Amino acid sequence: MNDRYDAGHGGGDQGDQYELVGYDEYGRPVYRPVAPQQAPQQQYDPYAQQQGYGYDPYATGTQQAPPYDPYGTGRQQAAPSYDPYATGGPQGGAPAQQPYDPYGQTAASGQQPRAAEQTAYIPQQAGPAAPGEDTTPPSQPERHYRTEQFAFVEEADGDPEDVIDWLNFTENRTERREEAKRRARSRLIALVVVLALVAVGGVGYLWYAGKLPGLSTSHSTTGKATAAGAQNRDVIVVHLHNTKKGGTSTALLVDNTTTKQGTTVLLPNSLAVTDDDGTSTTLAKSVDEDGSSGTRDALDTVLGTDIEGTWRLDTPYLQNLVDLVGNIEVDTNADVPDPDAKKKGSAPLVHKGSNQTLSGKMAVAYATYRASGEAQNAQLERFGQVMQGVLRKLSSDPTAATTTVQTLAQILDPSLTDKDLGTFLAKLADLAKGGDYKTALLPVQGDGTLSAQAAASVVKDVLGGTAKSPDQGSAVRVHVENASGVKDDTEKARVVLLNGGFTFLGGGTTTPTATSKVVYGSAADKENATEVAKTLGLPTSSVVKGRTASNADVSVTLGQDYKPSSS
Repeated sequence: MNDRYDAGHGGGDQGDQYELVGYDEYGRPVYRPVAPQQAPQQQYDPYAQQQGYGYDPYATGTQQAPPYDPYGTGRQQAAPSYDPYATGGPQGGAPAQQPYDPYGQTAASGQQPRAAEQTAYIPQQAGPAAPGEDTTPPSQPERHYRTEQFAFVEEADGDPEDVIDWLNFTENRTERREEAKRRARSRLIALVVVLALVAVGGVGYLWYAGKLPGLSTSHSTTGKATAAGAQNRDVIVVHLHNTKKGGTSTALLVDNTTTKQGTTVLLPNSLAVTDDDGTSTTLAKSVDEDGSSGTRDALDTVLGTDIEGTWRLDTPYLQNLVDLVGNIEVDTNADVPDPDAKKKGSAPLVHKGSNQTLSGKMAVAYATYRASGEAQNAQLERFGQVMQGVLRKLSSDPTAATTTVQTLAQILDPSLTDKDLGTFLAKLADLAKGGDYKTALLPVQGDGTLSAQAAASVVKDVLGGTAKSPDQGSAVRVHVENASGVKDDTEKARVVLLNGGFTFLGGGTTTPTATSKVVYGSAADKENATEVAKTLGLPTSSVVKGRTASNADVSVTLGQDYKPSSS
């Protein structure tokens, strides 16, 4: 009968005792039962040195007990005695000199039969399998091993540093790739943010400037006018005196420190202003008679500005200034003859074309040139081109610009020092180089007054002032018709009358006549008519009483006897 045996369960008596004899191939402890004492006088000999039934673990005795029959079959088996150390020696003899094999395997023939172990009683474990029973060991549960059952390798065969270096390399390479991806994403996000800010800024600027499509004109104009009144501007007036041919050209240099915009405002000589005694006169006459201080005050009154100083720039100083800055580049609009040429038909000093390089002498000739039949505004615009070209070449450093002004050795107006002028021009130079500079012509009507367009586009937007022209009754209004047959005579008469303090009213051209006439309507205007005749260089005999134009005090008809050169 093959009963499973387990400690406390089944085959053995409850009083059986066991002793540890070794471990099987799975590392499990192997026990065997201790034979009970049958007689009080017989004692257990652990080394089996006594005669009789007993166990000799080392097989040193000469007489051995019958082998243990764990299944109680009663058969006397000739199995070899148990050898716990697998020495393989003969019974009762000395053990053979073989290496210790804890699992019962000899070096020569592989694993030996472990009959003694298989017949030993193992508590808490199943006994040997019955014949015909499946001896395949079941799947073992998680085992717990002790440290003495294992052999530990203290150092690996390969070099662990190489493995660590390779792991570090792969890890660093992966981290670098991830970091590169993160940087790329960050750059992309930053670029999108910058583009969004630029777009918002551009739309904001267009809205502020009133250039967005769909906005009403009235809304834009109102917004700009309101903004213009709150802006800060620095303004000086510059008078160009032609020392060879006579005459002056006037412009305002404006630095808008709020909008960072520079402007040259060209002032026609026909602009009507009021002199010190309240009499209406022209800008050209005011420059010649009232000087810098009187003209500056008159312009402040007419334009509603606050001019900080006057810069008198004679043509020799303009020539020196252009030479000091190293020539200028101007898009010229006319061929200018050499004023010093002795022969007619000589090559022009300045050629018409874009981006022409002008020296000091060429710049002066171009700034003062006025072709036959041209209005004074054409010459004034050339002067503005030269001034902007000078500012583009002037140093933006205040100290260097001041040195340039001092090198000219000018005698400036007491209201404007070398340092003030140099610092002011340096700011304008910086704006001109950056493209934030423009030139504007002040629109003036035939009688010298400012139109509503001038008041809106230039006086308010650029100068931030309010236009206030003199009353029409303060100056004698002269209506002029050209019957001389020479087209330029009208313009020449206009300049002469405006410089004389009269208000010019153009009457166009009519059928040529031999003599000129100066007509007045009332006796009170006779004296004024006589003064007009003297101003135009006509004889007093040409003054007659008659019918004048509806809007004029004196009417003039220029005949073929009119000689502008004599005026």
